[in-house]
Amino acid sequence: MRKPLLTAALFLPLLAGCQSAPKVDYLPLAGAGMLDPGVDALKKLKVSNAEIDQVAALKSAGVSDDMCVALVAAARSHGRSFNSADAAKNLNRAGFTDEQILALAKRDQLDSLASDAVVLKLIGLSPAAVQTILHRRMDGVPTLSSAEIGRLKNTQLSEREIMARIESGMTDAQADAEAAARENGRAHHGTGFTRVHGRRR
Repeated sequence: MRKPLLTAALFLPLLAGCQSAPKVDYLPLAGAGMLDPGVDALKKLKVSNAEIDQVAALKSAGVSDDMCVALVAAARSHGRSFNSADAAKNLNRAGFTDEQILALAKRDQLDSLASDAVVLKLIGLSPAAVQTILHRRMDGVPTLSSAEIGRLKNTQLSEREIMARIESGMTDAQADAEAAARENGRAHHGTGFTRVHGRRR
């Protein structure tokens, strides 16, 4: 009698594990407009229901099937699930290309740099300048924060002048000091007292 009981005890955990495994529902992908080749590619990556929701959100934002699959694959290459749909959507809406977005994903810096990248666009920097700054950040090269870059730009420094300061290694503290000095100079410009000499009667 003990042997059947022992066998049942061994199989119970396995049965429990099978029952607890959630069934993956791929219907949201089709509903979002993803075609069969894209769905099949995601099946090979063994996406979870949470990842399917992320991909469906990307599709609803107009991201291509190939790009969706590539973003999931990039996350897998770093040993994690894909949960960066919001970051990718924000970059897409800001006008970044798929190649630029994927470059951040492949470096596993999509979430950490997306907001900063959008701010750089809003500041009004050229695509080349934005790309240079992002590459410096991806490579871990010290670079001015977006807030200080925006502040310097508001003091009427040109993009070329700002990029020269970045390339020279200017720190945020140095940028803050220069911006403060320029702001102070502009505030007092034209307010100096000039004595007017008139004719004596």
